[in-house]
Amino acid sequence: MSARSVIIIPEKPELKHEASIRQELVAAYCRVSTEEEEQQSSYENQCKYYTDLIMQNPKWSMAGIFADEGISGTSAKKRDEFMRMIKACKKGKINLILTKSISRFSRNTVDCLHYIRLLKSWGVAVIFEKENINTMQEDSEFLITLHGAFAQQEVESISANVRWGVQQSMKEGKVRIQYKKLYGYQRGEDGNPEIIPEQAEVVEEIYARYLAGASLRMIQNWLEDRRIPNKKGIAEWPLGCIRGILTSEKYCGDVLMQKTYTTDCITHKAVKNNGERPMYLVQNNHPAIIDRETYDAVQAEFARRAALRSPSKNALTGQSCYTSKYALSDRVYCGECGTKYKRTTWSKNGKKRIVWRCVSRLDYGTKYCHSSPTVDEDRLQAAILAAINSAMSEKNVLINQIAGAMEIELLPALDNTMSLADITRRLLELEQEFQTLLAKAAGDFGDDSYTERFRTLAEEMADLKEKRKNIEAHRAGSEADHRIKQAVEIMENSSSEITVWNDSTIRQLVDWVKILSSEEILVCLHGGIEIRQRMK
Repeated sequence: MSARSVIIIPEKPELKHEASIRQELVAAYCRVSTEEEEQQSSYENQCKYYTDLIMQNPKWSMAGIFADEGISGTSAKKRDEFMRMIKACKKGKINLILTKSISRFSRNTVDCLHYIRLLKSWGVAVIFEKENINTMQEDSEFLITLHGAFAQQEVESISANVRWGVQQSMKEGKVRIQYKKLYGYQRGEDGNPEIIPEQAEVVEEIYARYLAGASLRMIQNWLEDRRIPNKKGIAEWPLGCIRGILTSEKYCGDVLMQKTYTTDCITHKAVKNNGERPMYLVQNNHPAIIDRETYDAVQAEFARRAALRSPSKNALTGQSCYTSKYALSDRVYCGECGTKYKRTTWSKNGKKRIVWRCVSRLDYGTKYCHSSPTVDEDRLQAAILAAINSAMSEKNVLINQIAGAMEIELLPALDNTMSLADITRRLLELEQEFQTLLAKAAGDFGDDSYTERFRTLAEEMADLKEKRKNIEAHRAGSEADHRIKQAVEIMENSSSEITVWNDSTIRQLVDWVKILSSEEILVCLHGGIEIRQRMK
């Protein structure tokens, strides 16, 4: 066996000399958080300063100036230049980063430490000039944590001050509107919202179609089929955009502020305000495209459709969402168990048959609903038309009932306790009670016990008549009054018989239909008119 030996391999002097003259790849990171004029000057000065500093040092080689302008330092992912610098470090294109201070590098302590550790693992040092810290030093992380915490605390303090200022502005009714997203309006010469006529017509049509029973999807198809441009000038209408138009109070001239709020100044996460923060409603702030009555009717319709949804899409017996594909959707009920009827297509020997069936029977068989009939759609539609036409034969009664229902919906009393129709009904009741009491008093001539009751009735009737007078004076010439008169005029001029099934017409006339048996249905029209009708 040979003797153990050690061989020394000498160093290469030329490589040692090359390492001593190799230049560091140095980059600089600059950031200003606002786009104001004085900050612009600071931003340009930072870029010029670091360019001169790197280029004048013979040991350094310029690896780039990375600068974010008008960007907050609380989130690194929102700073494009910062993230581009990190990617360059990962590829080995940067060895050293110069920056003014920790607050310029990041105002989020967690982010700051994360990226410093990441850069350190790649052999990239960061030098903070103001704090005189080099991240390659042993105690650098402790110092950076302290300074980073101070920077974050400063952000939180600034955020609290800004939030207070914004809330004070809201209390004073100072409104800020994002015109880029608000369809139908533009900034006027006086700085206030100004209606765009051609877009306002589209908004009015959207509201009218929704109240007529159209779903958001149907409105979307109507808009896109006609190539109507949205706010960006593109003929694309996301459902969220249409929903926003139908639910935004700005279209009736109001502005509701602080619908959302930021949970903290670091993540900038905005959440819906469900009452955790005060909200500020400025009424009649600008010209309205939609009258308030129509807007309120749309919100009520939204609530009605939402109430039709089941707790789960997989829930049995019921609808998972509102559907307006057919006029009778969500309007036909089982007379035995009260469950909705569903439109179903039966196929046999290549022939299709459209029927309506109780959802409980479909889901559970005869377990809960024992004898609800299956009804052919043709028979059901014919019976409903017959019921409507029978009501139309007494047109004056129907017109009065529907007008009364519209008054209840559109003309609330000034004291918000009784509508005009309520007052009329109460006056009739009091008049009947007065006549009954008068007949009794005549039979008991000389009995003074009726005097007090007569006085009470007379005072209540006088009070109600005064209220009716005030409401009628208030409604004269109003939009609601115009709508009621217009509806009455249309009904008076319409035909006394409907011969063709029209989904839109039926939707506006029929409130609900109950299947009583295989031979009979109960139809309830808007206004509360109920008609029993046999099916042929």
